[in-house]
Amino acid sequence: MLVLVTGGSGFVGAHTIAAATAAGHRIRVLARDAAAVERALVPLGVPSDPVEVLIGDVTDPVTVARAVRGVDAVVHAASVYSFDSRRHRELRRTNVRGTELVLDAARRFGVARTVYVSTFGAMLPAPGGVVGPETPPGTSREPYLASKAAAETLARRHQADGAPVAITYPPALLGPHDLRLGDQNGRLRNTLRGLMPMWPTGGFPVGDVRDTARLHAELVASVPTGLDRHAGPGRYLTTRDYVRAVRAATGRDLPTLFLPARMMLPFAYLTSVAQHVWPWHIPAEYGACYVCACDARPAAGPAPWGPAPRPFADTVADTVGWMHRSGLLTARQAGLAADVGHLATVAALAAERVRAAPRG
Repeated sequence: MLVLVTGGSGFVGAHTIAAATAAGHRIRVLARDAAAVERALVPLGVPSDPVEVLIGDVTDPVTVARAVRGVDAVVHAASVYSFDSRRHRELRRTNVRGTELVLDAARRFGVARTVYVSTFGAMLPAPGGVVGPETPPGTSREPYLASKAAAETLARRHQADGAPVAITYPPALLGPHDLRLGDQNGRLRNTLRGLMPMWPTGGFPVGDVRDTARLHAELVASVPTGLDRHAGPGRYLTTRDYVRAVRAATGRDLPTLFLPARMMLPFAYLTSVAQHVWPWHIPAEYGACYVCACDARPAAGPAPWGPAPRPFADTVADTVGWMHRSGLLTARQAGLAADVGHLATVAALAAERVRAAPRG
């Protein structure tokens, strides 16, 4: 199959390409920078032969039409994922307009299978605090979540019209080889750098980007069934469980103060306002605090709504190890003892500590 992947230099897009090529598919990538695609794919071991790069933007209808024409399947992963309040126009343009153009083109050219990459946050706040395949799009006014809820509405409209559109809902994703160091990996790095000594209570689903990429590779060759809405593999963790897992994986104390999420929301909102004039990124983001305050859990049920994820301990160990090798964390920040010379050994030991730790 020839599969178009939008956003191929991004975290989810690049890993999806790796999973799809491993499954034997040929890839056409729509991206704004060919060099960025290469930098994202080389560490993942993706061969260049099955990958064709088309330069362009998902907000340009001519480019989108050229990219979609002739493909067997589309994975629309291009998205701006950020709780940075300064990016609201970019969020709306890429996440909503881009989705509209790609899904319309896929339908117009008769693409047999389209996978739209949404997010569990697109359905927040969720009735009863449970997110499932029938949960309606959310009503949050936070710019990122609002843009994804609007795009979710577009994708569901295509489903209602009978188009072969699958929607995936990745949780908060961690994992190695994140070219632009996105929101979740950035938050983990800030935690290990001591920049996040204060966390809101509540929790959120979290998973591994490689598991979600595997789901995408499976869906492009699948036959639509039921609602055709699929949770990215992951597990719900409270923020205490999350920090506990990072402590176990690194062997670090990481002193942390947990405050009620709803009590922190006004402070977090003020930081989002201040971010418009403060030149450096402020880790205390309103959107992240809002997600924790919603405290939404994935609905229990059989696959495909909840494919089994890999152990979270492995995800943390692999991610921290990659950050250290990439120079994003010092040995001390990554929890590497001075007398330990091999990162893989430390990662394996950390994974065992997390597996033995109590789970929330």
